[in-house]
Amino acid sequence: CSLETGEPMKTKILCLLMAGVFMACCKSEKQPVAKAESPLSTPAQFVEWYSTTTAQIEDAAAVAYWKAANSGQKADFDDYAAKSLALKTHHSNKEQFEQIKSWLASDTNLTDIERRVLEVAFLAYQENQVPKEDLEAMVNKLSEIEQTFNTYRATLDGKNYTNNDLLEMLAKETDTAKRQAIWEALKQVGEQVGAKLIELAKIRNAAARKMGFANYWEMAIKSQAHDPQTLLTLFDRLEAETRQPFADMKAELDAELSRRFGIPPEAMMPWHYDNPFFQDAPPNEAINLDVFYAGRTKEDIVELGRKFFEDLGLEFNDIVANSDFFEREGKDQHAFCITLDRGGDVRMLLNIKPTADWMDTMLHESGHAVYYKYIDRSLPYNLREAAHIFTTEAIAMMMGALAKNPTFLIERIGADPAKVEEVRPAILEQRRREQLIFARWAMVMFSFERQLYENPDQNLNSLWWDTVEKFQMLKRPADRNLADWAAKPHFTIAPVYYHNYLLGELLAAQLRGSLAQKLGHTGPTWAMSYSNRPEIGKALIETVFEPGMRYKWEDFVKKATGKPLGPEDYVAEVSKKAD
Repeated sequence: CSLETGEPMKTKILCLLMAGVFMACCKSEKQPVAKAESPLSTPAQFVEWYSTTTAQIEDAAAVAYWKAANSGQKADFDDYAAKSLALKTHHSNKEQFEQIKSWLASDTNLTDIERRVLEVAFLAYQENQVPKEDLEAMVNKLSEIEQTFNTYRATLDGKNYTNNDLLEMLAKETDTAKRQAIWEALKQVGEQVGAKLIELAKIRNAAARKMGFANYWEMAIKSQAHDPQTLLTLFDRLEAETRQPFADMKAELDAELSRRFGIPPEAMMPWHYDNPFFQDAPPNEAINLDVFYAGRTKEDIVELGRKFFEDLGLEFNDIVANSDFFEREGKDQHAFCITLDRGGDVRMLLNIKPTADWMDTMLHESGHAVYYKYIDRSLPYNLREAAHIFTTEAIAMMMGALAKNPTFLIERIGADPAKVEEVRPAILEQRRREQLIFARWAMVMFSFERQLYENPDQNLNSLWWDTVEKFQMLKRPADRNLADWAAKPHFTIAPVYYHNYLLGELLAAQLRGSLAQKLGHTGPTWAMSYSNRPEIGKALIETVFEPGMRYKWEDFVKKATGKPLGPEDYVAEVSKKAD
């Protein structure tokens, strides 16, 4: 899938996994399907059967995906697609789905573990109960849109350009009129797919209603084990508490960018920010963190990461031995972490270069890896997973952010303390900008997508800019009535998902606060040292990693941090500049 730069790395993996499923669905008549008899007489028998059969089918899909990502060969991706289909088919059995529902509703003799296995299995079955005719319609429409995203080339001054070409041009251009032209070219694909996306939304809604949901948004949210009203309340609160910090930060950012472009701050328009959706912070004029990695090799980045986790008391050598770190012809160009058996075989795929961003990515994917590695392997198979997708993102984000942390730069990278201290305010402010800008962007996606599925026939072009103005405080281009919203690939390949990234950021902040309290750290959490702290690794194993999916995510967060998930710690980190 063609995704713009700056996306969280996990998105790329979600994109590929979904693409594999869609390819599989399109080939469903030709592919073999795993067959197994399931005992439905007792919950205990079902749990045993389900754990065994799911492990066999899912492990085969994971191995196939790893092979395909490393080879890039069509035959390997076809094999992965077939095995992905087998996993979907495994969870499409309506009789088993109804039996699970019955047990959960009426069986008061279930053990805690049996109930939890059935709750997690219920969600897996539920998302695969889409009627066949609706699934085929979704697949066909999605494939049509995906083909457009993959093949469309924007036109600028009579020439065709890729998305990456235009992003590079936007980053370098200082002339306002030329920046506007580049920005508009980046949005051209929206007009090509906008009407088709509306059709896809209606198909998704129709399928969701047949399954008893109000619309696709509600179905997707509930299938992710979220309560819609709880999420809406949390996001409303986060919006209110970040509104003024974001406005103050953006005013300073606009003043900084106005100097670059030679225009008044009040003349700033969406094309004056390097990312076409303003989801990333533009580079800070005061600091380039790559200077602290000068002279390092790509191999150094791997070793720095390995040694860091080892010093946290988290055994890492086996993960390094199984992983693939460097660029190679045919290999996936991004980064991800995978467990091949929900057991001891945890691997990472990266394409490391000796830069601050790749140090961030190394630590990020390693955070996913140690989470997988230390989940309690005595749990039933489907509970040997992170408590929720956003909880593993929280660990990954917490670790990745250290690559741009002053304390980490001095203690782990060996940066000159005097040089770090000189630019410390700029380093911390850039981090704060990144957090605030991404939070407000995630709010745009969360709000717009909910309203899209509630009423896909409304004026979505106008709704998009209403939403952008509210959350990102950007000026709407005059007299513009185009499908700018549809230029975002996530509406197609990762629908109703962005909120999980922001929940991960909230939990990461909450975990930092909890760790600081446990370790007796006083002062800002950014100043807390992680170097040679096996007590941190021990705390993470016991409170975060080992439980796996034993608990619902709400209960997990309370047990791990001592309180429900909330915005307090995150807001405290971003509400004002660091001293």
